Amino acid sequence: MSKSFPSFPFPPAALLLAASALGLAACSADPGSEAAFVPPTQVAAVHTPAPDYPIELACAGIGGVVGLSLTVGTDGKPAQIQLRNSSGNAALDQAAQEAVKSWQFEAATRGGKPMPQTIQVPVNFKPPQPRPDQCFALDAKS
Repeated sequence: MSKSFPSFPFPPAALLLAASALGLAACSADPGSEAAFVPPTQVAAVHTPAPDYPIELACAGIGGVVGLSLTVGTDGKPAQIQLRNSSGNAALDQAAQEAVKSWQFEAATRGGKPMPQTIQVPVNFKPPQPRPDQCFALDAKS
């Protein structure tokens, strides 16, 4: 029983020679002649201090999560801050928006160059435990 092999338009020796030539050409290429691939990066938080928690709401045990959308510019600063999901309390929503204005990020990059990127961020307000001392002064006023 004889096996038949597929026929190629070029003899196998010619294919081997061509493959070897291509391999050698790739090895001899000047590595500095082509730009190195720089992988893209995403936005990274650098400085994101907690928002000022309105003391009246903290003392009343009112908290929530505010969902914001913001564009991080090439300078790493937030811009175009938009409320996406309300906490249900306008004062918390406002405090969250004010807080992110001072946040600092490392900008996203493409090809090694910074570029703007829109991200979604949650800002959490969890009532402090135990209650802050300022709450007792507020309780005395009411």
